[in-house]
Amino acid sequence: MGLNARRPAETSVLAIDAGNSKTDVALIGGDGAVLAAARGGGFQPPRVGVEAAIDALAEPVGRALAEAGVTSVVHVSACLANADLPVEERELAEAVQRRGWGRTTEVRNDTFAILRAGVDEPRGVAVVCGAGINCVGMLPEGRTARFPAIGRISGDWGGGAGLAEEALWFAARAEDGRGEPTALARTLPAHFGLESMYALIEALHLGHIPAGRKHELTPVLFTTGAEGDPVARSLVHRLAEEVVALSTVALARLDLLDEEVPVLLGGSVLAARHPELDEQIGTLLAARAPKAVIEVVTAPPVLGAALLGLDHVGAPPEARARLRAYYAQGRTEP
Repeated sequence: MGLNARRPAETSVLAIDAGNSKTDVALIGGDGAVLAAARGGGFQPPRVGVEAAIDALAEPVGRALAEAGVTSVVHVSACLANADLPVEERELAEAVQRRGWGRTTEVRNDTFAILRAGVDEPRGVAVVCGAGINCVGMLPEGRTARFPAIGRISGDWGGGAGLAEEALWFAARAEDGRGEPTALARTLPAHFGLESMYALIEALHLGHIPAGRKHELTPVLFTTGAEGDPVARSLVHRLAEEVVALSTVALARLDLLDEEVPVLLGGSVLAARHPELDEQIGTLLAARAPKAVIEVVTAPPVLGAALLGLDHVGAPPEARARLRAYYAQGRTEP
């Protein structure tokens, strides 16, 4: 049954959560009902260009629209990876709008989807640590706090990829004598069945181990730290410092530092719930923002994109509650 037969088209929202590796699309009625859903590949405009990246979005979007029996909706709410700067959000919003999927389009960095998925109203701060690290905050009236989050040139430290690089650096120097001893010099190569850092360096350099597999070393770092290695533990503690620095700066920018407010943690590294990392984050945040409430987001980010869309069209609170209940059941299809 098509959307026009099931729900008034004037309240429909097309929600898109597009990460580097996958895209989730959901078509939402104004009452919060999920009318269609689809999944596609990753969204990487820096690698393939904006139009080619939007072409990749078009495939799952087209499937969702076809399933609902419509060609467009009222509003498109897209939370996209690589939309790191406001100028990039505007460029991507214009590119999406040209596709004619909705009467209006709003593009946000995908970290906003994590934040909105974890709160009942758009008020709070989220820190996401997956391959990279980012932080955003928002208030109901629309004010936001954010960081460029494009790597070392914007002051970033951490993220799974960065942690793996740091662990390799310390382990290499430990083995050749330039640095202090660390069990990482043993545990990192052992993960790949190798006996030394030299062998691991050679394998990475020559491509015998693809560079993309370096991210596998991040859990090894945390395990080594949990076993008491001082160097590994220092990296875990530094990540906790970074998470708290990001969140407290965002809270301060929004005048929320002294208020009871959620600080949401998301992404593969933070959602893994490493005990020492969690403990350090809790201790540091309690000292700097004692009223902040830490929560780990487990809801799918497409829920956040959809809630932002319902916020935009002025859907009633019951619609948001219905949508949240749907995803709380772990469902991915209408």
